[in-house]
Amino acid sequence: MKIKQVEELVGITRKNIRFYEEQGLLNVARAENGYREYHQADVIRLQEIKLFRKMDISIEEMKALFERKKSLQICLEQHLKELEHRKEGLSKMQDICERLILEHRSLDSLNAEECLEEIEQMEKEGAKFMDINKMDIHKKKRNGAIIGAAVMVLLMLITIVIVFWANTQDPIPLGMLLLIAGIPAVIIVGTLVALAGRMKEIEGGEEDEASKY
Repeated sequence: MKIKQVEELVGITRKNIRFYEEQGLLNVARAENGYREYHQADVIRLQEIKLFRKMDISIEEMKALFERKKSLQICLEQHLKELEHRKEGLSKMQDICERLILEHRSLDSLNAEECLEEIEQMEKEGAKFMDINKMDIHKKKRNGAIIGAAVMVLLMLITIVIVFWANTQDPIPLGMLLLIAGIPAVIIVGTLVALAGRMKEIEGGEEDEASKY
């Protein structure tokens, strides 16, 4: 079957299916014409991948599982321990929030250094809190995508303005004018579409998810 059918059957995008192939989680056979030919076994594997990702099992863990380097039992036991650590971290974050509320702390009376020392001690004991470095990188990627798109759109708008200004100085046929001005206009649209896709990818695309592990 073709990839479009697989997308509909499994509910995973073409881009993510390709990503799983690149990561070695899926090995798709090729037909005589060189095109990928998906089979029922590939659909089952993608369903497994989707299940494990829903359970927040990492790409690396899945690799070990599919390569038979680790059994499902061991994989799940290890993942359960990881979830317990996260649960403990969330519980401790909740405790800190509740304590600060009960103490009626304001921004002026908050002792951030003291709270951070407490959190660092908990982390040493195995509790897991939010990784601010990863969050900052996430924001940096988002801002970078927006700035890059804004620069491109601005350049194309300037190009359009120049084209119409030049036309006032030395008129050209309307069809030619529209064609010349239409090229940067199409680039603007393409840039905005690409930006929307990139923002969606940053907010939860598999490339970003996989980079966490």
